[in-house]
Amino acid sequence: MLLAELVSTADAVASTRSRKAKVEALAGLLRRIAEESPREVGTAVAMLVGKPRQGRVGVGWRGLSRTRGEAPPAAQPSITVEGFDALLDRLAATSGAGSEAVRTGLLAAFLRRATEREQRFIVGVLLGELRTGALEGVLVDALASAGGWPAALVRRAAMLSGDLGETARIALMGTEEDLRGVGLLVGRPVLPMLAASAATPAEALAATGEASVEFKLDGARIQVHRSGDDVRVFTRSLADVTHRVPEVVHVVRALPVREAILDGETLTLDEGGAPRPFQETMSRFGAERARDAVLHPWFFDVLHVDGRDLLDEPLAVRRAELARVAPGLIVPGEVTADPDTAERISREALAAGHEGVVVKAIGSLYSAGRRGSSWIKVKPVATYDLVVLAAEWGSGRRQGWLSNLHLGAYDPSGEFGEPGSLVMVGKTFKGLTDELLRWQTERFLDIEARRDGHTVFVEPTTVVEIAIDGVQRSSRYPGGVALRFARVKRYREDKDPAAADTIQSLRSLLT
Repeated sequence: MLLAELVSTADAVASTRSRKAKVEALAGLLRRIAEESPREVGTAVAMLVGKPRQGRVGVGWRGLSRTRGEAPPAAQPSITVEGFDALLDRLAATSGAGSEAVRTGLLAAFLRRATEREQRFIVGVLLGELRTGALEGVLVDALASAGGWPAALVRRAAMLSGDLGETARIALMGTEEDLRGVGLLVGRPVLPMLAASAATPAEALAATGEASVEFKLDGARIQVHRSGDDVRVFTRSLADVTHRVPEVVHVVRALPVREAILDGETLTLDEGGAPRPFQETMSRFGAERARDAVLHPWFFDVLHVDGRDLLDEPLAVRRAELARVAPGLIVPGEVTADPDTAERISREALAAGHEGVVVKAIGSLYSAGRRGSSWIKVKPVATYDLVVLAAEWGSGRRQGWLSNLHLGAYDPSGEFGEPGSLVMVGKTFKGLTDELLRWQTERFLDIEARRDGHTVFVEPTTVVEIAIDGVQRSSRYPGGVALRFARVKRYREDKDPAAADTIQSLRSLLT
């Protein structure tokens, strides 16, 4: 299939705010691919969401922008989906001395064969920045429509497979039995369940009813899979970091179980057993080689034990099973329906150096990849994970550094734009140390997308934790809400934009 067909559909999807129209356009394309080029289904789907199977291929914005500027577009489309996929394979395989020049040559030759619209699409795929609205949720609905399946069935298969391309292949060319057969597989990560936010433990408990009120550890989210002596550790974004955390592997290998999928956090502790600052944990967590700091795993959920899937079991059952297979490694907490007890647990968590608590409905099922009201996080200082959209050059003492951040909240439903878009909610330059200023200046220039006067717009891939004193109504921003007294707490390199807090969560703070 010609790449131009994907590009035309992506443009059509981007040009409408109607979810129904997006689904219909994508479903039509998916049917054509299944009929004309079935082996390209997975590849095409991955390209549409800007997540090719090859991942990052060593191409940055600066080099790509320069190369595209020197490559005049072709008059007529001729590139195929298969040809683009082959280019990505070659770029990913290029390494070593002189690799940058080789990549540049490959890209320049390929871009000269692409039309202007195709060039824009190729750049978007290479940078993981397609703004077509063809995000996973919309595409899952399109797959259901194209295959004639219930959306819930396809959605579950996508969540449990962790591979939208493979889900597409099954939905378009498989049977209902094939779709229902997609389940948890030890060694294949699933998207983690996410939590909403509340101001107090009592407020959270009012929403959940009887709940497990658990310490919210200030660590890095991990999902650990064990099959016999083989242990693999994945991050929140499903990256395999097993080689970085040998101490976690050692601990899990000693558990009294043959097969398991565990959900939890890992963090470094000081000599007295208290958690070290988050930055120290992330520094150790991101190291390619072992360091002096030791990571300790704590678990708050279990999804599979020795052949038994637990996703559809209530939290009460999963916690009991977790206590059996991982004694001594469970995140502290209590089951209660009493607001006073929940407040006490929150105080104990804070006194121990942790962030607060997470209140989880005791009857809730594990909803992989979903954010709902069954899990609610509570922190004493209101903090929200937002995405950096741009940064302004500083003045005075901050001259020469990128300082004032433009912040966006995630809009999963498309209430204020396209589904999965980011809605600007404010700016801040407060809380930035000299070290952070240096770091973010270097990082943002590396992911620069464009400039407008003294503002550098960046690829929306960086998540930052922002403390606020509340929000206020605002006609300045499209979401109708602005942050009050926002200040930077830290950058969250363990999170991607889809894990950021939502514009709906911020709007719920309006009184």
